[in-house]
Amino acid sequence: MSTGHRLVYIRHGETAWSRSGRHTGATDVPLTETGVEQAKALGPVLADLALADPTVLVSPRARAAATAELAGLTVTAVDPDLAEWDYGDYEGRTSAEIRVDDPGWTVWESGSPGGETLAQVAERADRVLARARAAMADGDVVLVAHGHLGRVLTARFLGQAPEFGRHMMILPASAAVFGFDRDDVPQISRFGLTGYAAAHYSGR
Repeated sequence: MSTGHRLVYIRHGETAWSRSGRHTGATDVPLTETGVEQAKALGPVLADLALADPTVLVSPRARAAATAELAGLTVTAVDPDLAEWDYGDYEGRTSAEIRVDDPGWTVWESGSPGGETLAQVAERADRVLARARAAMADGDVVLVAHGHLGRVLTARFLGQAPEFGRHMMILPASAAVFGFDRDDVPQISRFGLTGYAAAHYSGR
């Protein structure tokens, strides 16, 4: 049954590639100045959550660890399963560029040639969630990672098929809070928490 502890998912702050819509998997693109400010602004939001002895797990990409540290978190460990979707041959390309050669393409339906399928990303998300839920016995758990991975992970946390994640938008340097009710039913208690004026953010 639920311990009452929470799972918090945070997407890293803006990078030049996320700002322009370029698919960013393995490439270690740093935060922009805006991304740094977004991450810093998340600090008071997390302080308001009053996290209980949090375990903080981050993606292997430097932009995730940088976001965690700028937001005032102390990283516990790097979890390779928190890496962003491997976009393979489509790394660094926008959807519009990809669709010139592959009309109608979406990562949700087709995956990426030379990269991962949706099912493979979902397998990683499921492993992360299993470890996170075990760690929640001792305190809150914070995961700091990426946009597409976070959308798949959210779907899987709710017991939905991974493609359900396409219906969600995760802003840079935003936090979502997950937990369980008294019957151990998974729930999202808060989603899209930011410390900046997200309504005016024009990136993705």
